Amino acid sequence: MVKYLLPAGLRGIVVAGLLSALMGSLAGVFNACSTLFTVDIYQKLRPLASQHEIVRMGRIATAIMVVIAMAWIPVVRGAKGLYEYLQSIQGYLAPPIFVVFFFGVFWKRLNAKGCLWAMIIGFLMGIFRMLVDTPVTLKGSSPYAEGSFFWIVNNINFQYFSILITIVSAVVMVVVSYLTEAPDYLKMKGLTFATATHEDNANTRASWGKLEVICSLVVMSFIIGAYLYFRG
Repeated sequence: MVKYLLPAGLRGIVVAGLLSALMGSLAGVFNACSTLFTVDIYQKLRPLASQHEIVRMGRIATAIMVVIAMAWIPVVRGAKGLYEYLQSIQGYLAPPIFVVFFFGVFWKRLNAKGCLWAMIIGFLMGIFRMLVDTPVTLKGSSPYAEGSFFWIVNNINFQYFSILITIVSAVVMVVVSYLTEAPDYLKMKGLTFATATHEDNANTRASWGKLEVICSLVVMSFIIGAYLYFRG
């Protein structure tokens, strides 16, 4: 596309700019992942770790992620399409995150243990589906016997499987939350609809007007229209 739309003198500049943007995005992703690992996991396991140890572990985590990303290239190349593959991966990993945020905002009885187990179970289900799909993506055909468990799992549309992960994560979150102690509602003040005060509601209502509502409806109509058009 760049070759036919731009003069020859500008092609190199555009390509260099695109490569620079790509490298910047990758650097940001790897930096964010290593930070999440070192801050949320490594520092929790080793609270007395020095800054030097944390930085070194961050570099090791980044190197491991780069190796995994490079090893995953043949899988991505074997996919039917990059967009569909990325959507399926997001469909396998995003549901438990959605459940935690959505239910957490609307249901004050849910607690941290319920959120944790919903994330764990949902993540394991997503990883399981990814592992089942990977041999099929690599070979271009299913190595599983027709009618077997893995064959059935692989042939479930990724969107339906995403709905299944969402339902299971929601059930786990609710059950675990009600089997364990209730959260401290005072600490949740203003964080959920049920714990929002009149002052919170008034501030929220004052932050938007008719223009914001109209723009939101326009954006939603475009999104719904795109889904209906590309539904297949």
